[in-house]
Amino acid sequence: MRRAAFFTVTLAATLAVLGFLVLPVVAIFTHVAPGTLASQLSNRVVVDALVVSAKTTFAAQALVLLFGTPAAYLLATHRFRGRVLLVTALELPLVLPPAVAGIGLLVAFGRMGLLHTSIPFTQTAVVLAVAFVSGPLYVRAAIAAFEAVDPQLVDAARTLGAGPARRFLRVALPLARSGLAAGEALAFARGLGEFGATIMFAGSLQRVTQTLPLAIYAEFDVNFDVTLAIGGLLVLVSAALLVALKLATSWTLSPPRSAPRFAPSTSS
Repeated sequence: MRRAAFFTVTLAATLAVLGFLVLPVVAIFTHVAPGTLASQLSNRVVVDALVVSAKTTFAAQALVLLFGTPAAYLLATHRFRGRVLLVTALELPLVLPPAVAGIGLLVAFGRMGLLHTSIPFTQTAVVLAVAFVSGPLYVRAAIAAFEAVDPQLVDAARTLGAGPARRFLRVALPLARSGLAAGEALAFARGLGEFGATIMFAGSLQRVTQTLPLAIYAEFDVNFDVTLAIGGLLVLVSAALLVALKLATSWTLSPPRSAPRFAPSTSS
């Protein structure tokens, strides 16, 4: 009796949570006819915002991967005084309010800021804002992925003559790839949905800095069907990223057919 009662309570709680989380997503696609949503995707505002979002998000993620991967590898494989503070500083943007992040970028890169640049309210500003808010997600996951790599495998590569760069590229990076892919999927999703820091640092200029989330805000009181169409598009992209994340975390490394040769071959 007690077991049945407990199961009933947990099932009711699960259904309540599921309904609460799924209902708003379903409402986006049922508020208007699917044909109307699809037709709004050809709206000039949607097309322009999609182009800006694609360009800036991919550029930001390229920066995140290029700089974040070696930084995460260093932090994962070295222990030094002040490491905890450094990792905390890297993770700080994760908990900063987006508006604070935008203000910080503005006073750092603005004409009257620390660096006295003309970056604010340009497409470059969007790239920097997206990289700032999404990069820590990738770095955090990448550190965990590199820490999970068996150090004995890296040591074995060193004994076979592989230098630091080759050990990173040929051993650590392939072994950590599933964790890196999962972190990048999360970072990409976070960057694509970025709003607060972008509007504070880059503004919302159509065809220049107006991304998909900013277009939703701009069109909310103008054309609600366009707002729903953009929302539905972002839902589909987010769902695809979640599927990719699930696939990435389920990857298994197949055993190598032959042992890698790191040492230069010598002829007898």
